[in-house]
Parts: sequence; structure tokens; C-alpha cells
Amino acid sequence: MSSQFGNYLEEFFEGQVFNHSVGKTITESDNNLFSLLTMNHHPVHLDLEFCKTHQHGQILVVGTLVFSLVVGFTVADISGKAIANLEYESVKHLKPVFIGDTLHAKTEVLEVKESKSKPDRGVIYVETIAQNQKGEKVLSFRRHVLISKKN
Repeated sequence: MSSQFGNYLEEFFEGQVFNHSVGKTITESDNNLFSLLTMNHHPVHLDLEFCKTHQHGQILVVGTLVFSLVVGFTVADISGKAIANLEYESVKHLKPVFIGDTLHAKTEVLEVKESKSKPDRGVIYVETIAQNQKGEKVLSFRRHVLISKKN
């Protein structure tokens, strides 16, 4: 892989795997701010006393925060040269994520197609899987990304 930000269509191939170098430990502040910004005030995300009586016994990180972070992890490798993210599909929350968990992700290229109508671009189809610090898969999703060609 090149050291540039993102990759052009020609640099992707089926079966290629990117182990994204960016990771993050999720803090209570991250979860609180995201909950407030997105108006998700469910006590399972904000109220420790409520959570003590809930099935997990601790604050659960908002699923859309986990998804947003993991998409962000992939930008430098997958969508840095993107024209657009066309579609997200099959988003699966595989295990709960808690305050203090550290997430990392990898993405596999499932398909690369050149555009039939515009010769300067094409679409990649990828699957991203995120894991916590224990190596447990916590999130997966697939997406189609419209990517520029070099010239």
C-alpha cells in the first residue's frame, strides 16, 4: 500500500485485506457527548445506577458511535480517495461495547468494478469487521464505495 491518504480504484483487488492502523479506546466522555449530540438519552447509555439493574451491569456504548468510529478507522485506507459512500448494508452489532473498550478494525475487499458509464471511476464492495481488545468481533458491515481512478 502507498503512504498516501486513500487509494485509487486501480490499487484495490479482490481478497485484499487492510488491517487499519487507527484504533481507539472509548471513554465515558466520548459516549456522553455522542449521546447528547444525537439526542439518544436512553439510560442504558448514560445512567450507571440504571445500568446496574440492566443485563450488562454497566454503561453500554451507543451502537451508532461504535459504527461511526469504525467507519472513521477505514478512511485512510478505503475511502480517502472516494467520490461517495454509496451504500452501507448488513450492519451487525455482534457484541456489546463498553466504556474502556479499545476497538480496531480490518476490511476485506470483496469486489472491484469499473464504471460502465464513467471511465474515471469505479465501485469497490468491502466488508469491515471491528474487534475489541479481547479479539472479540463487536461490529461488522458491508458497503459500496465509489472511488476515483488515477487518471
